[in-house]
Amino acid sequence: MSDQTIRSLGATFTDTGVEFAVWSRNAERIELCMFDAEGKKEILCLPFTRDGDEHRLFVKNAKHGMRYGLRAHGTYDPDQGLWFDPSKLLIDPYAKELDRPFQYDPRLSIVGEDTRDLMPKAIVTRDVAVAPAKPLFQPGGLIYEIAVKPFTMLHPDVPAKQRGTVAALAHPSVIAHLKRLRVNAVELMPITAWIDERHLPPLGLTNGWGYNPVAFMALDPRLVPGGMKELRETVAALHAEGIAVILDLVFNHTGESDRHGPTLSLRGLDNPTYFRHLPDQPGTLVNDTGTGNTVACDQPATRRLIMDSLRHFVRHAGIDGFRFDLATVIGRGGKGFDPDSMTLRAMLADEVLRDRILIAEPWDIGPGGYQLGNFSAPFLEWSDRARDDLRRFWRGDARIGDLATVLAGSSSIFGRDGRTQTRSVNFLAAHDGFTLMDLVSYENKHNEANGENNRDGHNENFSWNNGVEGKTADPSVQRKRRADIEAMLSTLFATRGTIMLTAGDEGGRSQQGNNNAYCQDNAITWMDWTTLDEELIGHTAWLSGLRRRFGAFGEMDFFRGDGDVSWFSAAGSSLTTAEWEAPDADMLGMAIRTQDLDNGRSTRLAVVVNRTPNELGIRPPPSERSGWSLLIAAGETPAGEQITIPARSVIFLVET
Repeated sequence: MSDQTIRSLGATFTDTGVEFAVWSRNAERIELCMFDAEGKKEILCLPFTRDGDEHRLFVKNAKHGMRYGLRAHGTYDPDQGLWFDPSKLLIDPYAKELDRPFQYDPRLSIVGEDTRDLMPKAIVTRDVAVAPAKPLFQPGGLIYEIAVKPFTMLHPDVPAKQRGTVAALAHPSVIAHLKRLRVNAVELMPITAWIDERHLPPLGLTNGWGYNPVAFMALDPRLVPGGMKELRETVAALHAEGIAVILDLVFNHTGESDRHGPTLSLRGLDNPTYFRHLPDQPGTLVNDTGTGNTVACDQPATRRLIMDSLRHFVRHAGIDGFRFDLATVIGRGGKGFDPDSMTLRAMLADEVLRDRILIAEPWDIGPGGYQLGNFSAPFLEWSDRARDDLRRFWRGDARIGDLATVLAGSSSIFGRDGRTQTRSVNFLAAHDGFTLMDLVSYENKHNEANGENNRDGHNENFSWNNGVEGKTADPSVQRKRRADIEAMLSTLFATRGTIMLTAGDEGGRSQQGNNNAYCQDNAITWMDWTTLDEELIGHTAWLSGLRRRFGAFGEMDFFRGDGDVSWFSAAGSSLTTAEWEAPDADMLGMAIRTQDLDNGRSTRLAVVVNRTPNELGIRPPPSERSGWSLLIAAGETPAGEQITIPARSVIFLVET
């Protein structure tokens, strides 16, 4: 079977027109509906010809820019899992461009209600290939998580028309910020087309994060009004500065939601195939995602759609890698999660994808859904265990052994079965949850603005407020919060493996205590560049420079214990078993062998953590050379035999 045959679904240009192809096993027939240039008037509907489970139609002289949708005929019987309703205009799952965003309307769920006026129209486009290239990102680097609109909407240097779009990421001022932080890759939260959850419009809210997709390939016109050309050019601009681009993709569910949700695409084309249902209950959708439905990623047609979507972004935009939301779903079959599932194996074996960076969010809410450490290499995995242990350590309710485990790459999780490398993505905060500033400013979530009486969002955030709940003008509280953020950032940048920082955390961005701000497409989530803490940004940039300078941090191999790492006490001596197990231990020293890439030599670097609210005097470990120097932003200074560590801080020493 040729490559062209394998990839023939969707709209494919030929010399004389466009061939349309749609997959559906259960539809009786499918129609192609063509619209005028404004996408408002339906001018012609043509029937597809069935070819097995594929439905094909050739439209002679069809042009680039043609607007179209689909209608699927068949039985409407939701109790049997059948949602065929030809009154519903459907989006081609292989659509690559839409003429407008999705907007929720109750009519989208009403059987027999024509939705041509509500639905976006797919636009026939020509694919433009980019030159093949190896991914720029390497495991062990710094990933910077970005929600495109909140990150750029208030940037004072970005032209007004570009704010809130992918194109804004290519602006020189934005790139300068990324380079100052020495970002290795930006990870873009979903930029493919999504729809609001149905409870949001009555509340006057909109989904600002995009984790409610409809079309897996089509870029959302709100974020990428220039389509693939805009994405391709932005990726090229970032690549020119040495910055890779990772897309956060959602294959675990669609915005068609539960039984009462809208019929938009996959549900109307072949619900029994594309979604999981309870055994012997075809009318009951499985909800392993918490969103109302779960995509059946083990089905061959679904696997083909996922694989074609990934190849599309690599071939036509040069994307370096992907992060998969609720990735356990992708590995699910009839018997639960399988790390060796055909869909996951297909990603690792595919000639286009096998060198891409693949990152799993290794959980869902279904049975056996927590799979941290169980994805096959080379998948990297978000480690919520590292996140929670780092938070709990600085809050005061985790021991130094928990911290040491994270610093060393979490071998207890990722070193099972004789594995020798960490695949952990370490982070302190992500889009979902408190920002780093809110983590040290709020003991409790404050999600009242979400309209759910503060019931939504995580209840246990391992957070603390430094004496005052929320915003305060008290300078002593502000100093404590900044110190805590600096200490946590220092700890994160000292961890072994890949690290991730969410945009704005380097400058003290707050969401007013909202830890589930997906529906706040407003000032709560928009990053106010004029109020960012320059001192914190400078500290983060300095840490990133240290991480670049000392190669051991970014290495993926676990420590071997042959002198490559040692752990020491305040006296500078190796930790005893009693000291490791002491519940009140608040200080930890780690000395690692590393390459000093700035000076081209091998050395030792010490990281010393002081969790106490007081200054702490310590002795560095015995030097194998002439002594130790304290690393500070201004350079290096001799450390001496006795060192004072400020309260709630982390210091770095290099052997000289």
